[in-house]
Amino acid sequence: MPLSEHEQRMLEQMERALYAEDPKFATALEGSGLRTYTRRRVYQAVAGFLVGIALLMAGMVAQQVWLSVVGFLVMLGCAVLAVTGWRKAPKPGEQPAAGAGPQAARRQQRQKRSMMDRIDERWQRRRDEQQGGQ
Repeated sequence: MPLSEHEQRMLEQMERALYAEDPKFATALEGSGLRTYTRRRVYQAVAGFLVGIALLMAGMVAQQVWLSVVGFLVMLGCAVLAVTGWRKAPKPGEQPAAGAGPQAARRQQRQKRSMMDRIDERWQRRRDEQQGGQ
């Protein structure tokens, strides 16, 4: 169901306000950073995996067991990097964690909560203004 003209205007107004208030957060919401981060990580893992296959095959041809084992370990490591990189990639609208540990997670959760509270508060205020004006 398409948005009405009024809803489209309100959405555009909210987007402009978000960009004006916090351009870094608004850019993170676009998701391009997430795609770039994930795509780069996957490309690196695939390239490393191919190097691992080449080492494995070279070890088999040269009958060097240690080279084949190194190739297998490189393949395994790249597969693990690809999977963990995919899982740890920031969600849309989320900034990558600057620090590690429970304190950083709590601080990030507190910041996220306060941001959501402010967004909810503004949304309610706009709805009240719209209902009051009609």
